[in-house]
Amino acid sequence: MRVLVTRPASQASEWVQQLRAAGLQAEALPLIDIAPALDTEAVAAAWATLPGQAMAIFVSPNAATCFFAARPAQVAWPRAVLAASPGPGTTQVLRDLGVPVIVEPAADAPQFDSEALWQQLSARDWAGQQVLVVRGTSGRDWLAERLRERGAVLSFVAAYGRAMPRWSAPEHALLGEAQAQPGQHLWFFSSSEAIDHLQALAPQADWSKSLALATHPRIAERARSLGLARVIEARPTLEAVVACIQSIAS
Repeated sequence: MRVLVTRPASQASEWVQQLRAAGLQAEALPLIDIAPALDTEAVAAAWATLPGQAMAIFVSPNAATCFFAARPAQVAWPRAVLAASPGPGTTQVLRDLGVPVIVEPAADAPQFDSEALWQQLSARDWAGQQVLVVRGTSGRDWLAERLRERGAVLSFVAAYGRAMPRWSAPEHALLGEAQAQPGQHLWFFSSSEAIDHLQALAPQADWSKSLALATHPRIAERARSLGLARVIEARPTLEAVVACIQSIAS
């Protein structure tokens, strides 16, 4: 069985390498393209506000990468500012970028998402605290609303854009192989938006014999709406994903 990793290209490549190292067949088939922010001045302005922020929330690895890629020259991360991450992928990127203090969901959380991150943040006093949300054009509205309810003052910056993928000929061919041999391919979904893009790219496809793995119940629900034969849920850790794939393949 060949695993089709649908994350944006940079994260898909990392997952493919890790899955292959675990003895699995895997190919990248990105279903989301990541682009730099259209409003670079807004990102620079957000950097200027950082010293007055109590916390900056990064919604994804791409949010962290693109925000730091647009960092103005000679500007450093304020060490007193807390960074918040929804999961280990984003946390690792922030660490690699030199962010010293990061709050994230517990390692044994059932899911890595806004709800799990809120469990780590809810005990703090947010009244009057400035919080910056670094995201794409949207995202983490549920968490922002919880913080507002507790008196936080929210601001948002779009550090990147998401778009339909622009596939090469080999990627289109890989989609054709997956449709022709659905039982020999496993779709690995980590985003509902990726599933939306897949449906747009193949609007007439018959998914009734296809298999998928999803890393969150909401993503699994969206995948099931395509009519796939089977959708399995797994925590978004390498160990959990590998174990799930191995169980499906056997």
